[in-house]
Amino acid sequence: MAVFTRVTDADIKAWLSDYSLGTLQALQGIPAGIENTNYFVTTGNGRFVLTLFEKLTADELPFYLNLMAHLARHGIPCPAPVANSKNQFLGELNGKPACIVSRLNGKSVTQPTIANCAAVGAILGQLHLAGQSFGERMDNPRGPVWRALAAAQVAPFLPADAAALLADEVALHAHTDLGALPQGVIHADLFRDNVLMDGERVGGLIDFYFACSDALLYDVAVTVNDWCMSMTGAPDATRSHALLRAYHAVRPFTGAEAVAWPLLLRLAALRFWLSRLYDLHLPRDGEIVHAHDPAQFERILRHHIATSKPVWL
Repeated sequence: MAVFTRVTDADIKAWLSDYSLGTLQALQGIPAGIENTNYFVTTGNGRFVLTLFEKLTADELPFYLNLMAHLARHGIPCPAPVANSKNQFLGELNGKPACIVSRLNGKSVTQPTIANCAAVGAILGQLHLAGQSFGERMDNPRGPVWRALAAAQVAPFLPADAAALLADEVALHAHTDLGALPQGVIHADLFRDNVLMDGERVGGLIDFYFACSDALLYDVAVTVNDWCMSMTGAPDATRSHALLRAYHAVRPFTGAEAVAWPLLLRLAALRFWLSRLYDLHLPRDGEIVHAHDPAQFERILRHHIATSKPVWL
């Protein structure tokens, strides 16, 4: 989340006139994140989150909004989009596609416990099962074509050894076929800051705007790489086991997934190393923007490359 486009009280009051959400009480920009403009909105009817989409187009957005509505109906604690007077989830504000969704309880954690990791593993498994009945499909926008293009753009900013590592990993995964693994809707960005913990339970999953259709195991790898890694890039075996076993209890892993696990950990690390390099070296202008350190995922990737048998069940 971030603020790129300024929204005033007058702007949001006019926009809310098309919704049955009561009168505006407070509007607050959300500084964290790097993709969209976000505000907390409090009205007489409750607490909400307003999002103005800076990259995604009006044609692309129905997939994400319909997915959140679908998951919310199936008991997944995620933001529920609010429809306007025309029964549409998507509107326009200050020239940008915009939506307003329910605000969930809880807060993100920076140092997850074993119980936190188990709770996240279980809810991710539930999300994957609920997503099986979702009728729409979206190819992963951060797939091999994006990786190749982004790598070419950031490589000139890197020292020789890092540039060589990046080129080797992009080449390795260019033709990786994940089609034999169980497929479905994935969150694709389930980092600690996208999970709201309410005590030891998950109060909410947020920021679904990288969601897509892909191998379910890739989503697990993305999650483990954030929730179960130290700053040195080494996995915490206890937290990793807790997350993986809790997920497995909801949606059992297949034998093919066990074999693919080392490669998927590397692919997930590459994706976020690459996107963080891009955001650092080729940033967009914005009023409030926080770019994440790409070095963290370079360390994680190097650890995975050096480890022949990563933590599994």
